[in-house]
Amino acid sequence: MSTLPVIVSLGGISSAGRSSFHHAFKRIVSSALDIADKQDTYLDLAQLMGLDATQGLTDELVASIEQGTLVRKIGKDLFDVDHIYSQKKAQLTPYQEGMTFTCKTNQLPKFIPDHWQVTELNAKESEVLVTGKLEVMIPDTYKSKVSSGGQLPSGYNPGAGYKSLNHPRGLQMTVQAASDAILSLGIDWKDILEHINPDQISTYAGSALAQVDDSSLKGQLQAQLMGGRVSSKQMALSLAEMPADFINSYIINSVGSTGTNMGACASFLYNLRQGMMDIQSGQAKVAIVGNAEAALVPELMEGFRAMSALAEDDQIAKLDDSDTCNNRRACRPFSTNAGFTMAESAQFVVLMDDELAIKLGANILGSVADVFVNADANKKSISAPGIGNYVTVAKACALAKQIVGDASKTFVQAHGTGTPQNRVTESHILNEVAKTFEIESWPVCAIKSYVGHSLGAAAGDQIMATLGAWQYGILPGIESIDHIAGDVHQSNLDILMEHKQVNVDEYPACVVNSKGFGGNNATALLLSPNQTLTMLAKKYGDVAIGQYSDKNLNVLAKSKQYDTDKIAGIAAPIYEFGQSVMSETDVLITQEGISLSEFTNQIRFNTHNPYSDYS
Repeated sequence: MSTLPVIVSLGGISSAGRSSFHHAFKRIVSSALDIADKQDTYLDLAQLMGLDATQGLTDELVASIEQGTLVRKIGKDLFDVDHIYSQKKAQLTPYQEGMTFTCKTNQLPKFIPDHWQVTELNAKESEVLVTGKLEVMIPDTYKSKVSSGGQLPSGYNPGAGYKSLNHPRGLQMTVQAASDAILSLGIDWKDILEHINPDQISTYAGSALAQVDDSSLKGQLQAQLMGGRVSSKQMALSLAEMPADFINSYIINSVGSTGTNMGACASFLYNLRQGMMDIQSGQAKVAIVGNAEAALVPELMEGFRAMSALAEDDQIAKLDDSDTCNNRRACRPFSTNAGFTMAESAQFVVLMDDELAIKLGANILGSVADVFVNADANKKSISAPGIGNYVTVAKACALAKQIVGDASKTFVQAHGTGTPQNRVTESHILNEVAKTFEIESWPVCAIKSYVGHSLGAAAGDQIMATLGAWQYGILPGIESIDHIAGDVHQSNLDILMEHKQVNVDEYPACVVNSKGFGGNNATALLLSPNQTLTMLAKKYGDVAIGQYSDKNLNVLAKSKQYDTDKIAGIAAPIYEFGQSVMSETDVLITQEGISLSEFTNQIRFNTHNPYSDYS
């Protein structure tokens, strides 16, 4: 029988907060929850943000939490959007006899220009007479035309809690988010390793834009132009697959498959597909899948703005016929809009072979039925949408019909970027597929309206919201909009403008859609926890499921204890630098397999010829 990749844990950090135990989801739909349902989430956010909650959730504290989360004006704790550092070129012309200045001798250029006369004043200083023109760079600042972003909760430092010195922000987020996923399992990672071989783990994680901040590529490229020096770490830590490398080396101690599959803004689903395929093929029993994107960097934002991709402050204000920008409503999917809103996020899921999940009593949050990836074929512009997304969405609906009997038993987590082009093209795709599969009113959510567009991690945000919807029976509405744009195709769509209470059994599957620059389209079909358990009961029988439920009680209790500790601020991320390190003396190779000193089980070689039919 086929193997179903089961989602046994979720972890992450975004502008909505921590993803595990659906805290980020609850922040998003907080207006639809009573105080009891969201109290632990707000306490968790207070702890993350360094706010004092000893007096309980006062109105003032709640206001601070809400103001410092979700899409908003980028805070000065990240960078000052009103005063971004820059330099201007200038050419100074000497007056009459020339110009003179003094400086430290070690600050002089190695190659002295011909029109400079240098006189040593003392052991440390020199005087320079310039008889020609002098080119200089003058420090300056500029006000960004884009001030909105899906920034991590205000006051939160992703590098806190472990030795994060010189780590780029994206890798700090990786450590926090991947640790959150592993610690939320409710099963010790070492216990999982007792049941599988060391190479039966896959890790697929990366960053669509790689690591681009002062501690990584940005710092390396600017160092000499800014009068600094390139460090020994900047190049290595810049690589796009570094999130996977950090997880393997410092969090799970893995010798299994690794890497990242990049597809621009669809990258998370590309990695999800890799992990899913490894489990379905039997290559892996466990797969850690995710992406981390620290994209709120002035230079990156300016690049997207120059492409006319981002919603500028003046454009947002104009939408409201106002003189001021409403940062909260910067992202307006499927409405009259101006562009997308960049965000930072790190999201991870742990997939497990269904047999192993039942055996260990793992928490079942859902499962991955399939992920479809198709390109756009020929088109005039590399950044323009094409026909590939029709293929992926239609394939997902066709599979949903086969599994749950009717494609109308699904809802959609749309890509929903908030750009004028996306509202037309994606709505047409969804509407045409809905017509084809006889879906009269297909519920459509667009989570970027709350957390922004985190590029490579964006589908992870969508999956976070999907798993939360099944837990709480709420489909998130798009509260940043007050109308659907006239050019949106919606005859067969129900584009939600308000949160919608639903019976989760009516929606046992979700279509998660993602589109990326360059024609990278991916659509996943996820199955709900109830649907997953129903399918596993048919495969393993009620007795096995009963035994699973008994085991799950302890797993659930342990995972909840982690949540309690995390809210209290006493659960540190996993970062095992320099621990359990193996060398050549820890490896024993035989013709049957490889034994490693830090692992109980052996890596076993394939002992039969897979190409015997060709011999």
